[in-house]
Amino acid sequence: MTKKQFSYTEAISELEKIMYKLENEEIDLDQLSEKVKRASELISKCKDQLKSTEREVDNIIKKINSND
Repeated sequence: MTKKQFSYTEAISELEKIMYKLENEEIDLDQLSEKVKRASELISKCKDQLKSTEREVDNIIKKINSND
């Protein structure tokens, strides 16, 4: 079975839905820890993606600057 590729946009959308439900008290106590855990996982993946993208952009800029 192949893993679904991570999508930053989908993760942010899911986080927004979780936050909306938390803010509007739509999550009951039985679901709270599950939703907080999922939000934590998504935040971690988003941070990793942002760091990776930043490194890639930095490398591209270095290559462009070295060609001047």
